[in-house]
Amino acid sequence: MKNEIIIAGFDGQGVLSMGKILAYSALFEGKEVTWMPSYGPEQRGGTANVTVIVSEDRISSPILNEYDTAVILNQPSLDKFEERIKPGGVLIYDSYGISTPPTRKDLTIYRIDAMDAAAEMDNVKAFNMIVLGGLLKVCPIVSLENVLKALRKTLPERHHHLIPLNEEALKRGHEIIYHVE
Repeated sequence: MKNEIIIAGFDGQGVLSMGKILAYSALFEGKEVTWMPSYGPEQRGGTANVTVIVSEDRISSPILNEYDTAVILNQPSLDKFEERIKPGGVLIYDSYGISTPPTRKDLTIYRIDAMDAAAEMDNVKAFNMIVLGGLLKVCPIVSLENVLKALRKTLPERHHHLIPLNEEALKRGHEIIYHVE
């Protein structure tokens, strides 16, 4: 099993953190992993993306031209990466940042209204964990247990009190993601 994933959106949406948590989770499961972030020159609000490869076997290169799975959180990222998803791949998008929905017919497309769910939870910082929860429902690459371990590893200790909220957000993402016909 190998899954080549791109997560893309605006800087400040937790794109890089999502990728890092996914990568650490896979490491806890003994899988091979690459994590390669990329972001624009802007401080906040610019574009950001992260490529994560999770595999049972050795990974030859972290550089990809096509992806099995794409998590897209804004229109510029959809415009840039939609055509780079392999035929038969998975595209997950948050409706909040997308004005023109995906058009490809050879993909399995899911929508997650994560920004709305984060607002309902009264915590917009939970947005990325809601999205990650949706991704893991559709592509169960790693277990929730290992995601929580990864949160403990990546969050500064002063923020460990937020782990229950993040767990709730992950579960919320599982509940609200849906297939788009």
